[in-house]
Amino acid sequence: MKTGGKLMDMLAGYAASHQHPFNIFVHMIGIPTIMLGVFIPLTWVGFEINEFHFYLAHVVVAGFFLFYLTLDLLFAVVFALGGYLLTMLAIRLGAYPGDTGWFIAAGCFFGGYAAQFIGHAVEKSMPVLVKHPIQANLAAPFFTVVELFKLAGLRSELFDAVQEQIVLQRQAD
Repeated sequence: MKTGGKLMDMLAGYAASHQHPFNIFVHMIGIPTIMLGVFIPLTWVGFEINEFHFYLAHVVVAGFFLFYLTLDLLFAVVFALGGYLLTMLAIRLGAYPGDTGWFIAAGCFFGGYAAQFIGHAVEKSMPVLVKHPIQANLAAPFFTVVELFKLAGLRSELFDAVQEQIVLQRQAD
């Protein structure tokens, strides 16, 4: 596996701040929770094409999917499936009467971010969000998918190369 390229740079940069198992676990829960918190209000705005209803949440998932395609086809497809399922859940949660959808969205969004900061406190590392907020929000959902593959024992050569890259970066610093 080559040590350069956009995929390796993104994974090594993000993974360097996410080495502690507790922090990784918290991110695996927190990132989809944050996404759900964002998707709920995005399902309140939609449009219809040929009797199929699209929501802004679908547009966001499609945009992330297209970006992730430039990194890795398989990871992008798995993200798209997960993003679609989160959107379907967001549609249901956002349909609750009154302000319930807002409360759920806010709880997911702020609770998910609080969990991220707790994970980084345990790891004793600065969250990527603080240094590079746009990059962090683009990388986090992708990293969650990548971490699922790692947990399943798939694509181990990629994870070995990422760890090697992290070691090389730390030696250079």
